[in-house]
Amino acid sequence: MRLLGEFRRTAVLVPLDQDDAPLTADFGGVRWFYAFSNEEALARFALARGEGDREWPYQRWLGARLLDAAVPAVGVPCGVALDCADGEDGMVFPPVRGIVPDEVAVDVDVVAE
Repeated sequence: MRLLGEFRRTAVLVPLDQDDAPLTADFGGVRWFYAFSNEEALARFALARGEGDREWPYQRWLGARLLDAAVPAVGVPCGVALDCADGEDGMVFPPVRGIVPDEVAVDVDVVAE
């Protein structure tokens, strides 16, 4: 949980797609926001994609904003992939209780009222 707290308090780089929306990918039934701890990590991601020769616009967002506001706005199971080109040094924040709001966590049973 220490890493989650650090992520929530840290400004990360969120690359933008051609429509100036945060760059995402779908994997394993989950939509993932890409986020990077610094420009070097974003550059490694760009190179891994074979797109190191183009400009990568990004915004700085607090990790808490991604988890508490952006993830719920997506409307499908969604999490955050931090420094995903860095192998074991990367981190994922999946859409589960304690990481994202309960109303969008996939491990919370919905009780009919």
